[in-house]
Amino acid sequence: MKSPGNGSRRRAGRNFRCAVAALFTGALIASCTSGPDDGGETELTIGLFGDFGYRELYAQYEKEHPGIRIVERVTAFDDHHTSLATHLATGRGANDIEAVETGYIGRFKSEPGKFVNFLDHGVGAQRDWWLPWKWDQSLSTDGKSQIGLGTDVGGLAMCYRTDMFEKAGLPTERDEVSALWPDWNAYFATGDRYTAGAPAGTRFFDGGATVFNAMIGQARTGYYDDDGNLVVKTNPVVRQSWDAVTQAIGKGQSARLTPLTNDWNNGFAESRFATIPCPSWMTAFIQDQAKSSAGKWDVATVPGGSGNWGGSFLTVPEQGDHIDEAVELARWLTAPEQQKAVFKENGNLPSQPALYKDPAITGLVKPFFNDAPVGRIFTESALKLQPQPQGPKSGEVMVAFTNGFNRVEAGTESPDAAWNSVIADIEHGER
Repeated sequence: MKSPGNGSRRRAGRNFRCAVAALFTGALIASCTSGPDDGGETELTIGLFGDFGYRELYAQYEKEHPGIRIVERVTAFDDHHTSLATHLATGRGANDIEAVETGYIGRFKSEPGKFVNFLDHGVGAQRDWWLPWKWDQSLSTDGKSQIGLGTDVGGLAMCYRTDMFEKAGLPTERDEVSALWPDWNAYFATGDRYTAGAPAGTRFFDGGATVFNAMIGQARTGYYDDDGNLVVKTNPVVRQSWDAVTQAIGKGQSARLTPLTNDWNNGFAESRFATIPCPSWMTAFIQDQAKSSAGKWDVATVPGGSGNWGGSFLTVPEQGDHIDEAVELARWLTAPEQQKAVFKENGNLPSQPALYKDPAITGLVKPFFNDAPVGRIFTESALKLQPQPQGPKSGEVMVAFTNGFNRVEAGTESPDAAWNSVIADIEHGER
């Protein structure tokens, strides 16, 4: 007979607490009157930020696992990670499954005891499913605890508006557009050409933070070195990228939009910019926000040819009541067949390289993007990228730089003053 798993042990503990509550109060509290122990469903909650493309998969899983009901809870990116940190600190309130973005995984894996160790559930046998660097990103420093299962990787390309390029006198075919910018200097030079003939009310790119994130995301070393040291001040790539972007802002190339805000969303719908560095996951977002522009967007190679921006993991907090069930669901959602289904439906690029040879992936085209071969473009980008070390506060550093670009674009600080403010904010956060 199978011994009780963690989920069963937690349910037994809950039943004991409920019995004690009934003894002293003469009534059962609400949390004690539902759940699998009285013949009802087991409710599994999954905390996400944005659209992971899982909704149709939930229905499939529930059909194949009678008695399981999945509830998705979506919050804003920063709020999600802040709330998760709070729930871990207090020991309560976390969802059964919590997504963690690449920039925050270093922070959370420093406390592996607060998460289920997937190695204890046999996941080590499937480690070859994932890109080696993706597996390592969520592995504890001592290699003994795997806190997350990789969902996607960003990959990186450049999405652009063919109609705006044509009006500005620039090429529109994706191969010719890719040839415009072999590197970022050439990209900003193309921005000067666009600005000279731009359609009224449009800018070359959406905002400084987006372009900066893409530039940093393709560097071998970004905010942290291989030893986990913060190198923002000493890594020349960071300051060079800052200077290049702020100079382009000064030339009027930026629409001055902050990513993942309502104004940014409206920027797509109102056709306020012509290019945006786009990881694979962003293609579905563009489709959703710019519905009236179907067929006018296309996808070219990003300056430098490759890179990564984003990607996530599914974790199972140790405080949950349904550990075994949550682990099973997380494994299923991140298995190859489900990653393939998500990419085809939602555009999130799998983190499992065997799928990069699957014709269903490599042959995928998107009519919204002028039939761009997104499967080939993003898999080629992912295969070329050099993995970048992530530190415990990579996410917070990214937020600090976003805030700095906001001040430059709002005109409240000069580029040099904003740089100094960003460095001060980062150093304060490291204390």
